[in-house]
Amino acid sequence: MPGLNFREDRSLALLTDQYELTMAKAYWKNGLAEADACFQMTFRRLPFQGGFVVLAGLEPLLEWLAHFRFSAGDLGYLDTLKDNGGHPLFEEPFLRYLEAMRFSCDVNAVREGTVVFPNEPLIRVQGPVIQAQLVESAVLNMLNFQSLVATKAARCWLAAKGDAVVEFGLRRAQGPDGALAASRAAYIGGCTGTSNTLAGKLFGIPVLGTHAHSWVMVFGHERDAFEAFSRAFPDNCVFLVDTYDTLQGVRNAIAVGRELKARGHRMVGVRLDSGDLAYFSVEARRMLDEAGLESSVVMASNELDEYLIRSLKDQGAAIGAWGVGTKLVTAFDEPALGGVYKLTALRRRGGAWEPKLKLSEQTAKISVPGRHEVYRYFGRNGLFMADAIVDDGEPPERIESIVDPNDPHHQKTLFGYTQAEPLLEPVMREGKVLREPPGLPLVRQRVHRQFELLHAGHKRFENPHVYPVGMSPRLQAIREAMIHDLRRQAAAGE
Repeated sequence: MPGLNFREDRSLALLTDQYELTMAKAYWKNGLAEADACFQMTFRRLPFQGGFVVLAGLEPLLEWLAHFRFSAGDLGYLDTLKDNGGHPLFEEPFLRYLEAMRFSCDVNAVREGTVVFPNEPLIRVQGPVIQAQLVESAVLNMLNFQSLVATKAARCWLAAKGDAVVEFGLRRAQGPDGALAASRAAYIGGCTGTSNTLAGKLFGIPVLGTHAHSWVMVFGHERDAFEAFSRAFPDNCVFLVDTYDTLQGVRNAIAVGRELKARGHRMVGVRLDSGDLAYFSVEARRMLDEAGLESSVVMASNELDEYLIRSLKDQGAAIGAWGVGTKLVTAFDEPALGGVYKLTALRRRGGAWEPKLKLSEQTAKISVPGRHEVYRYFGRNGLFMADAIVDDGEPPERIESIVDPNDPHHQKTLFGYTQAEPLLEPVMREGKVLREPPGLPLVRQRVHRQFELLHAGHKRFENPHVYPVGMSPRLQAIREAMIHDLRRQAAAGE
C-alpha cells in the first residue's frame, strides 16, 4: 500500500499462505520453477445482491509486486520451520534461490476504478510459475477487500444522490491496515473524505471531523461547549447536537452560529447521531433556515448504509451530508468478495502454451482455460452493452455472440454495438511498473464516469438487471472439449 515502508526490515514477501511456499519449493525441486505460467483473477458472484463491482486495490498491489523480495529476516524465519519429521522444511539451496528472486512477471490488469462483473479476468499474471504462484495470496487480499469496500461506498454514493458521503469507519475497522485500505477504497468508490488522518497523509484524501459527545460533556452547559469550540475553529464548526436534547442542541448551535456570522464566519452545520433522523433533520433544517443560516448543512451519522440513506431520503429527510462508518469499512452485509486466482495456461521451456482447466461438480467453479483478453462493447446509446472474454489474439470485431460460462444455452448476440474497448491493459513488464500511479482523484473520477455509462437497471439495489458477460464461441468450444477430455480421462482412471 502506498506509504508503507518497504525497507529490508519491513519486507512483505511473507504476506502469503504457507502452501504457496511449499508449492514453490516443490516447483523448484522438480525443475519447474522457471516454466511460464498464466494465472488470472476473477470473482464468481456479485456482492450485496447488487449489479456491479468497483475494482480497487490495484496500485497498492503493483507497488507490493515491484518491491517483492525475501529479506534476511524472512529467510531466517523460513529456516526455522520444520517438517513432520523434524527436518528443515526449506533447505539452504532453496532459501538462497528465494534470496536472489525478484519479481519478473508481466501483469495485465483492468484499470482501478472500473466497473467489473463476475467471471471476467481482472488481472493476468504471466511469468515463472514459482513467482506467479507466490503472489497469489497478496493479489487476492488487496483486490478482494478494497474492491468490496469501494463497491459499498459507490452504493452509498448512489443512494445519497449528490450529497456528500464521508467515511467515518476507523474505530470499527479490522485493525490499522484494514482501516487504511478501507479509507482508500471508500474514497475511490465515492466518499468525499475520511475521518482517518493517517489515510489523509498517506493517500491525499481530504480529512474531515467535528467533535464528540465528550467535548460537550466536559463543559457545564452545551452552549458553553459550542462557544469554546467556535473560538478554536471559527470556520470549521459542525456541532454535534444530540448529547442531551437534540432540538435544544440545535437551538444552542444556532445561537453560536449567529455569533459566528456576526464576526464574519460561517457555521458549517450541525450533526445528528441518534434518534429519528428524518424528523430531527427536517426540524433542524427549518430552524436553521428561520435563523438565517440557510448555508449551514444538516449532517447525519449513526450506523448508516445505502439502504438507510435511501430510506431517509424517501422519507423527506433534510440531510445534506452523510457520515458512514461501520457498515462501510467492514462491508457489514457481505464480508468477502470471493475472488479466485487460477492457473489457466502453462508453457514449459521451449514449448507452446497449454491451456489448463480446473473441473468441479459445481458449474460455477469450472475455470476457463487459456490466456484471455476482455472487451467491453458499447451500444448505440453510448452505454455499456456487454463484456466478452476471448481467447488471446481473437479480434473483437469478429465476435458475434457470447456464451454464459455457467449456462452454455444462454447466449447473447452482439448486435448493433458501436465500439469494443479492451479492459486488460499492460501495467508491468518483467516486474517493472510501466506508468506512474494515476492518483486517487483521477481513479475516483473514473468511477463516476463509469456509472454514467452503466444502465440504471444495473445500479438498482433490489433485483438489478444482470449485465451480460460471456465467452466467445471459440473459447467456449475449447473449454467444452477440455471438460469432455478431462472427464473421460478421470472415468478411465488416467
